[in-house]
Amino acid sequence: MLKKELLDILVCPKCKGELEYKTDRSELICHACQLAYAVKDDIPIMLIDEARKLDD
Repeated sequence: MLKKELLDILVCPKCKGELEYKTDRSELICHACQLAYAVKDDIPIMLIDEARKLDD
């Protein structure tokens, strides 16, 4: 589980927009870019090339 302090400062690396933390999927979601960034061992993987595109 990511700490609230970290979640408060994290933004999407592509658009600098807000991220939504989905604990059930361990992902940070950017709705503007339609990308999901994985969180592995409580470490967010904030690489655009590693992000998963959200299904429409």
